[in-house]
Amino acid sequence: MPTKRKSSRRRYGKAAGKSVASAMRRKKRGTLKSGPGGKGGTVKSRQQAIAIGLSEARKKGAKVPTRKAA
Repeated sequence: MPTKRKSSRRRYGKAAGKSVASAMRRKKRGTLKSGPGGKGGTVKSRQQAIAIGLSEARKKGAKVPTRKAA
């Protein structure tokens, strides 16, 4: 009996990718800030920049999976 292959689907939409790319550019320039109102300071971590980009994409209504529960 042949095994059924799971269809590959995009988990993240194009808009989410653009938002993350924008956040990465701002990180490189040194203008990406963390926290509410940018009061947390300049972002140094690549992972933090990606998280901020995805968060912004969620707020805009882009196709982004929900966060995992801690």
